[in-house]
Amino acid sequence: MLVYFWGFLYSNYVRFWLKWVLRLLTRKCELQRVFEGSKAGAQRTLSVLRNAVHVEEAEVEKCVRDVMKEKKIEQKDTGFKTNLHISLLQISGYKKLYLNVENLRKVPYDSDNEEHEEQLIELWNLLMPHENLKARITKQWCDIGFQGDDPKTDFRGMGLLGLVNLVYFSKHYTNEARQILSRSNHPKLGYSYAIVGINLTEMAYSLLKNGALKSHLYNMVFGLPQMEHFHQFYCYLVYEFDKFWFEEEPESIMHFNQYREKFHEKIKGLLLDCDAILTLQN
Repeated sequence: MLVYFWGFLYSNYVRFWLKWVLRLLTRKCELQRVFEGSKAGAQRTLSVLRNAVHVEEAEVEKCVRDVMKEKKIEQKDTGFKTNLHISLLQISGYKKLYLNVENLRKVPYDSDNEEHEEQLIELWNLLMPHENLKARITKQWCDIGFQGDDPKTDFRGMGLLGLVNLVYFSKHYTNEARQILSRSNHPKLGYSYAIVGINLTEMAYSLLKNGALKSHLYNMVFGLPQMEHFHQFYCYLVYEFDKFWFEEEPESIMHFNQYREKFHEKIKGLLLDCDAILTLQN
């Protein structure tokens, strides 16, 4: 009861007067103190977010001017202006990135779409450069970890996003992708490479959707997060999951969900760090 009373008292009275006293002593508003008291990246931008600043990308410049006018901050304070601009870009960019990822996820794989088919064939050629496909529908697809003879059925959950991620990793980290594919064929610890890759797309998507990727993206990009940065995070997940799987040495693939959830919890724990940057380069 006492805790509840203090919380009510602080929220409704003490906080207001505390902010007033701090402004009087420092001659700076709360946002100025936030920017000066925290380093660039997630810590700073999340502080702005907690102050309930919400703006679209096209409105960032106007919002910066309005905030400086409302808070009576001199225009010559270029540091504050720059920092606020970056933080607002990160906030609006995160929302836009989620919408772009979601829109790609909603696109179903269409075998009648030439671009979709080209990406699928590209995936095969990147992973299996010395073996030609004998047909579009063939058991060969199982060699790179699809469930059956037509991969399109495996993309139902994540749509085109699952394929785009698989191709991105194979194109930008070709050696690593081929090595992981080879490891996935281990006689005891093997797993279905493509299916697991699509499963990790779902993990990356869910972390973006629930806001868990904010620290990572705000530290990684001092501006607008792009689809490229989402793909890079996916690559990190693929590489780290493969290491995790072999370190854990599961009894069989039948325990995949159990170890997948354990890996998911590990990643969520890393993302709780305000200084988190999870990339393959690191």
